[in-house]
Amino acid sequence: MIKVKDTYILGIESSCDETSCAIVKNGVEEIATVILSQIDIHANYGGVVPEIASRHHVQNITIVIEQCLKKANMEMAMIDAIAVTYGPGLVGSLLIGIEAAKTLSYVYNKPLIPVHHIAGHIYANNLEKPMCFPLLALVISGGHTDLIYMDKHLSFKKLGSTLDDAVGECYDKIARVLDLPYPGGPSIDQMAKKGENIYALPIPMNDNSYNFSFSGLKSAVINLVNNEKKHGKEINKDNIACSFQETVIATINKKVRNALANYPVNYFIIAGGVAANQGIRNNLQFLCKEKKINYNFPKLKYCTDNATMIAAAGYFLFQDKRFGDLTLNSKSTINLD
Repeated sequence: MIKVKDTYILGIESSCDETSCAIVKNGVEEIATVILSQIDIHANYGGVVPEIASRHHVQNITIVIEQCLKKANMEMAMIDAIAVTYGPGLVGSLLIGIEAAKTLSYVYNKPLIPVHHIAGHIYANNLEKPMCFPLLALVISGGHTDLIYMDKHLSFKKLGSTLDDAVGECYDKIARVLDLPYPGGPSIDQMAKKGENIYALPIPMNDNSYNFSFSGLKSAVINLVNNEKKHGKEINKDNIACSFQETVIATINKKVRNALANYPVNYFIIAGGVAANQGIRNNLQFLCKEKKINYNFPKLKYCTDNATMIAAAGYFLFQDKRFGDLTLNSKSTINLD
């Protein structure tokens, strides 16, 4: 019996404020991952400052690549291809990763694989167990809230997306109003567990479409907080966090439930930084059990930005021979197709 050669993909991720390099075997096995995060730096500003993020990527990119190879006990000669996030994201940050990937590709004569950031988040699920088709993916992050249908690998049909604020962006803005540290999502998730859902907040985009809208909910919470302060009332942050999160969950649940009812789905997955939210995870797990649909939610370490997911997606693009060249450039916005 002829043994099929293993494929090792080196991935690079620098779309926002994490500089990361990873090596993945056959699209499913993480060999090594290194992430240098800038959260502590940007927390001082209440959000990511693009120029500062780019500057730190320049300082960190060589370090993470060298550390990843050392951690894996591998040399570049053992790598089959270089996968890199090319968009969407912060243009300056993306460029640092892309230039590093293009340099490695040129110097070591390795194929260059451009990876869509959201495709990476989706394929983080394949690191847990093989994705089964057809499937429905819910992508929830600081910049995205999308429902995506897949009937095979690398086939993405967007059913709906946010028309304004992404869900993660909304969490951060509400956290700022409540004087919580950046990033705000984890704090609100923890506070929601202690609070009571006593505030009647509007469910945004409460229709039968697959689109999302969170700007109205954000405004309602901000107005609620301001009115409480104006009338000298004590603000119970736990209760506000709970009511806000329960409204977000109700919104997401309705859209997912609608898509599951109208599309042939064997498998449901979530992806993106907000996929680490325990309240949302628990609700969607219950929904899948209710509908008797198989599901997989990635480990928390694969929810936030990381190069492991980029290398995992890169493996399937490698198999499909979807290569880039040295003219590859960054894209701040780009459709997933």
